[in-house]
Amino acid sequence: MSRRFRILAEGHFGPLTSKTANACIRYVPGEVVAVLDSTQAGHTAQEILGFGGAIPVVASFAEGMAHAPRALLIGIAPAGGQFPSTWRAIVCDALRAGLDVWSGLHTMLGDDPEFAAIAQVSGAAIRDLRRAPADLDVGSGRVRDLEATIVLTVGTDCNIGKMTTQLQVQRAVQAHGHRVQFAATGQTGILVEGRGIAVDAVVADFIAGAAESLTIEAAQDADIVLVEGQGSLLHPAYSGVTLGLMHGALPHAMVLCAQPSRTTITRNPWVAIPPLRDVMALYAQAMAPLRPATVIALALNTFDLDDTAARRAVARAQDETGLPVTDPVRFDPAPIADAIARFHTDRLAP
Repeated sequence: MSRRFRILAEGHFGPLTSKTANACIRYVPGEVVAVLDSTQAGHTAQEILGFGGAIPVVASFAEGMAHAPRALLIGIAPAGGQFPSTWRAIVCDALRAGLDVWSGLHTMLGDDPEFAAIAQVSGAAIRDLRRAPADLDVGSGRVRDLEATIVLTVGTDCNIGKMTTQLQVQRAVQAHGHRVQFAATGQTGILVEGRGIAVDAVVADFIAGAAESLTIEAAQDADIVLVEGQGSLLHPAYSGVTLGLMHGALPHAMVLCAQPSRTTITRNPWVAIPPLRDVMALYAQAMAPLRPATVIALALNTFDLDDTAARRAVARAQDETGLPVTDPVRFDPAPIADAIARFHTDRLAP
């Protein structure tokens, strides 16, 4: 399937509102020709996101077609993952034009009778990135037999940088001479990596089994597997997928992701985020019965702070936890990568 994307983010293109679009632009920018959002038309991705260069934001479907896309990517990941009904006409137009449609929503576009009928006529394909495999099993602890070191990102909240952290540190860990694989567990990670399972779309009994299968597959050609985390044990909506992922991947170590300016759980202001050391202890306690694992480094998301405040936040977190801390996007990812490489070497030492 072609990956010359025109990204659909109508009314939502921005640092916090178009997660899928943003990751695609950051990690595979050569596959993006334009972004469709009439409210931001005339700008570039660089102007809106702070990265992405000259990728243009266009106002209409016709204007986007002038950039010769071969596929339409749904560029948002809203709460609940439902398809915005106002976008139906745009998806129909794309399929009629022969564009493949890629979607990471919980709504399976390939199951929509109208979309499927148009695609059959035009020859376009629909790829639902969140569609789970049909042959998943329950978790059984098979990851315990792997030689590879498994590192999972966990968070104080959802949408805080767990996927981004793994992708940012991957190359830096490889620089230590290790074979490293990224195991994608969400629709956006799958889009970037080209494979994976969206564990939040898996029936609850099979979440651990899906995580186990992903980890084993990634470990076939890796010394270190970086597993993409999901949700948070603190989140009243998404804690289930977090625990299933932890118990399926059975990490040897964890990297905690946090946003210094965020004091309560997203859309749940009644849930306060505890101090970092308390969150670290919570994750260690949840892992202890199956495989002892601790947080070995922290990744901070400081996008909403100025440079001075960001550096102060890093220093405070280091003082509070005694661990390596960085913002792996804004600053050097090396502190986290070095901690992972050091942990791997120490784990295998006689």
